[in-house]
Amino acid sequence: MPSLSRPLLFASLLLAPAVHAGETAPTFDRVDFQAEVSRQLPNDLMIATVAVERQDKSPAALARALTGIGNAALQTAKAWPSVKVRTGNQRSWPLYGKDNKVTGWSGRAELQIESKDFKAAGELLGQLQDSLQLQGIQFTVSEETRQGLEKTLTEEAIAAFRSKADTVRSAWGAKGYRLVSLSIGSSGGQPMPRPEMMMMAKAAMADAAPAMEVSAGESRLSLTVSGSIQLDR
Repeated sequence: MPSLSRPLLFASLLLAPAVHAGETAPTFDRVDFQAEVSRQLPNDLMIATVAVERQDKSPAALARALTGIGNAALQTAKAWPSVKVRTGNQRSWPLYGKDNKVTGWSGRAELQIESKDFKAAGELLGQLQDSLQLQGIQFTVSEETRQGLEKTLTEEAIAAFRSKADTVRSAWGAKGYRLVSLSIGSSGGQPMPRPEMMMMAKAAMADAAPAMEVSAGESRLSLTVSGSIQLDR
């Protein structure tokens, strides 16, 4: 029994200073706030979707037809090296007639077109008009441009956060402050559909125009710094 009581006594002695230290630790006032900076810049990336739909009684023949049209479009796109073209969604579904019996198959295949060269992309869309239909056009800020600007915005947002922290400290008459937490987030610059450009593109393709005039517009990129500080009172 004596051998058991000694460890318990030793543990109680260790806990006592910890409680005392917690009671005498200085307290701080915590303030949560955020700072945001933004920049307006031109969209430099065009994203278009073209698609083809076909019907056939044989699902295998349908798949071959869709694949053939897609492969031909990819070959055509090689004449415009500044334009990136990749296959998109491809699917098929049964067609039903009387007595709910399958009478044939319908399918759809898509291609995604991306380029910073709007003129070349417009020319390619004009060449694809015979076999593919334009589904929509979007304009956005490219990832390279976004990353370059985010570095600058991050520096500006952190400077704005520090300036606001000094304002808060001064307004409360605190001697100083320390940073408790900090998070950084960006938003904006996402692809935005341009209905008027889609209608212009369809008209250009219908008239077999070699290229279409586009207006990419602008996007606003924002970066927010959120965090907490503790005021030294």
